[in-house]
Amino acid sequence: MNDAEWTAFTERRKASRFRMRFHLSEKDREYIERKGMDTIERHARDFVEKRLSDIDEEKDGKQTPMKGHPVFIAQHATGCCCRSCLEKWHHIPKGRPMTESEVEYTVSVIIRWIQDEIS
Repeated sequence: MNDAEWTAFTERRKASRFRMRFHLSEKDREYIERKGMDTIERHARDFVEKRLSDIDEEKDGKQTPMKGHPVFIAQHATGCCCRSCLEKWHHIPKGRPMTESEVEYTVSVIIRWIQDEIS
């Protein structure tokens, strides 16, 4: 996601009270500092690949916890938490496995949000 796309997405996101209520806690920030962004990015990729990439429709909307890891918070903040939200917010169709480029895009959105939060 380039800077112009990020800015446009951020403006759309501001209209969602639900998405805007998510922020990293001090505990999340400490975890990120302790683990480092490379590890956080690996976690994000792992969560996206295992929980979202080829999701069973019956589980959609239930695969990302609301707390417990900074990536989970970022997923909810950015609409990358389930396939329905990915379709609505990022135009990634549900009902089929995600492509590698869609996985990469999703991870980049999550990481960009985290970087903005810790800046």
